[in-house]
Amino acid sequence: MEGSSIRATVRMTGVAKNTIVKLLVALGAACARYQDETLRNLPCRRLQCDEIWSFVGAKDKNIPAEKAGTFGIGSVWTWTAIDADTKLVPSFLVGTRDLGSAFTFISDLASRLRSRVQLTTDGHKPYLSAVEDAFGGDIDYAVLQKLYGSDPAGEKRYSPAQCIGTRCEIVQGDPDPKHISTSYVERQNLTMRMSMRRFTRLTNAFSKKVENHAAAVALYFMYYNFGRVHQTLRVTPAMEAGVSDHIWTIDEIVGLLDRA
Repeated sequence: MEGSSIRATVRMTGVAKNTIVKLLVALGAACARYQDETLRNLPCRRLQCDEIWSFVGAKDKNIPAEKAGTFGIGSVWTWTAIDADTKLVPSFLVGTRDLGSAFTFISDLASRLRSRVQLTTDGHKPYLSAVEDAFGGDIDYAVLQKLYGSDPAGEKRYSPAQCIGTRCEIVQGDPDPKHISTSYVERQNLTMRMSMRRFTRLTNAFSKKVENHAAAVALYFMYYNFGRVHQTLRVTPAMEAGVSDHIWTIDEIVGLLDRA
């Protein structure tokens, strides 16, 4: 949850690698269940959604022919939503970057909300159908698409193309222009890459199994939502959203295993 790899955790604790991995998978599942049950009837008003890339087992170009097209090896996308006010992440999904995952993710998000919200996404087209299906007309929805120039010369591998502007499109309802933004969810992407070693780019610290990957994501968001004090809020996102009354300790998070 703080950027350490499995092998670094082995060296720090002296515990066997397989034991740590088994604990990660079991605790990740417990964290996923708890958040699924607890993050309901939320008072969110302004939400932002995005997807972050990672890979499992091998990058797409190195996948054996007999495993091509199989979910769980190659590119994997983590869909996230964040509340701009409380910084709570009410919904997340490890899947593919297609319409099926978009429907599953947005439908889950919609089921957790108490009232009408304003939503901003990027220009990924599956969002359009998924949002309409999940929310109907009961949403204020806008798309914010960034426009990029050419890649910086000589630094294509390490530096992103220069952002030269944005294009905003009102899709549904009457969203407040002042709050049409994806800044918070994009910052969340950076936090994920810094906090989960398997998300770090240009390293060999990738997930070997998609089950382990999903478990790490669930554990991370449990800690982020309930156990980590947000620097701006001075409380955890869960406390700010009214779904927790205290900062969770690591012991409490591990204690979720006893509830399984």
